[in-house]
Amino acid sequence: MKILIAEFAVGTDVEKSLIPEGAAMLKTLAESFTRLGHEVYYPTASTRICAGTSLESTAENFRQVIEKKAGECDAGLLIAPDEMLPELNRLLEENTANLGCSPESSACCADKLRCTEILLNAGIGAPELAAEPEEGREYVIKPRFGCAAEETYLVREFEPAEGVIASEYIEGIHLSVSLVAGEKTLPLTVNRQFIEFGTQKCAAGESGKEEARSGIKYNGSLTPYETPRKTELIETAVSAARCLKCSGYVGVDIVLADRPYVVDVNPRPTASLFGISRVMKEEIGDLLLRNKFGGLPDSVYIEGEYRFSKDILGEIFGQN
Repeated sequence: MKILIAEFAVGTDVEKSLIPEGAAMLKTLAESFTRLGHEVYYPTASTRICAGTSLESTAENFRQVIEKKAGECDAGLLIAPDEMLPELNRLLEENTANLGCSPESSACCADKLRCTEILLNAGIGAPELAAEPEEGREYVIKPRFGCAAEETYLVREFEPAEGVIASEYIEGIHLSVSLVAGEKTLPLTVNRQFIEFGTQKCAAGESGKEEARSGIKYNGSLTPYETPRKTELIETAVSAARCLKCSGYVGVDIVLADRPYVVDVNPRPTASLFGISRVMKEEIGDLLLRNKFGGLPDSVYIEGEYRFSKDILGEIFGQN
């Protein structure tokens, strides 16, 4: 088969700091499909991953490259900022078989407010949304439409603002569950996420009052993370993916406290895939194809563990 894999950071060079993570995911997928005997094509503005065939692209023509090549391929997969996924997945679906989430599901996950409301209404654990701060409590504020931990802060005070949501801060272990979702849902691994908190001074809201905010940043993961609460975590992640009608590879971010709290649902490959591919016997490319065309196994075989940081990804996938 001919397979198109389009990763936004690599394909556009718009945000160079995201290229190491993007290239890691792209290379992992391209190598997997290539090992299976498929032809892989990927748009790139400058980065080469030494797997598959590169397609010259820029920020200006990224969509056009996807549309043109998708029509020549049997299947495709997109990795992009969550707010862009609905449009790009629709473009992909109009031209080939989409191995990822539908535009509708992508849109639900991209809207953090809507996503949280859907999960809470379904009885799935998630941080409660806050309209205004209460004294003595901590909150996480982040863009309503955003990617990963981008512009995400831990605060005691906040001013309601359009395009920003606030939710209660849950103290616990930061984890993620990776799975392949479709007619049946196949859990892959539970991963430990390394989250860093760094205090910074910034103006808060319209008042311009300076306050201390603790920035929240993702810095790699450990795969797999062994815990006696694995079943509870997987059940929560599977319920979230089904509730949001996700398909393909999905990463569900969870804070584990008195119960698992879903803090984000990523309707696309995540950086954890870089580690999973090193401990999973099965090929992720095979699982994605079988998920789309039928025949997913009931489980996967995991052996050993793998730990990586964003710094390591930067060293491996630095700018060429």
